[in-house]
Amino acid sequence: MGAGDPVPTRPPAAEAELEGVLRDAQRFGFLGPGSVPAHIEHARGFADALAAVTGGSPPDGAHVLDLGSGGGVPGLVLAMRWPGTTLVLLESSSLRAAFLARSVARLGVGGRVSVCQARSEDVGRRPAERGAYAVVVARSFGRPAVTAEAAAPLLTVGGHLVVSEPPAGPAEPRWPPAGLAELGLGGATPVQVARRYVVLEQRQPCPERYPRRVGVPARRPLF
Repeated sequence: MGAGDPVPTRPPAAEAELEGVLRDAQRFGFLGPGSVPAHIEHARGFADALAAVTGGSPPDGAHVLDLGSGGGVPGLVLAMRWPGTTLVLLESSSLRAAFLARSVARLGVGGRVSVCQARSEDVGRRPAERGAYAVVVARSFGRPAVTAEAAAPLLTVGGHLVVSEPPAGPAEPRWPPAGLAELGLGGATPVQVARRYVVLEQRQPCPERYPRRVGVPARRPLF
């Protein structure tokens, strides 16, 4: 899909199956409280936020990665919204990764959606993964510095990181330009659609020294 393309209409059966998957995710404790339709709306907001900045959806064939996919939000919802993309659900927990794999099969999207059980620091060091993704999305992955350091090595130059923001704006900037520039990321563009999001562009290749070793970004955040 490209700019101006209509949002695909999902058959009622597919929509019901997606809601069933997310209800199971809640039942297993992989998805937080609240109504499943509200979680779906929140996930679709990632697509709306990206479109607000770029003018459209990722092109057909684009690679997308969901950082810390958990119960499949927003990754599984975006897989239905962007049918022309290939999507990786990155999850470090073996239990959640196994649930995601079953859910991918249940939704019939296994041909273009895969589950990777690994730490983001390790994946960001793999040559085949560096600079491979047009879009990285993150919901509740970690503080901004941790999320940025996880995403930047994976993004192609010109790619975008889309992050769900807290409902209330902080007193201090969460995405300082100097810290982002260290990772090759451009300034953060705030977007208000269904919820609050921020969209960042990978303007330069991420330096080879990032990501740092497992656990270091959280212990010693860049900003």
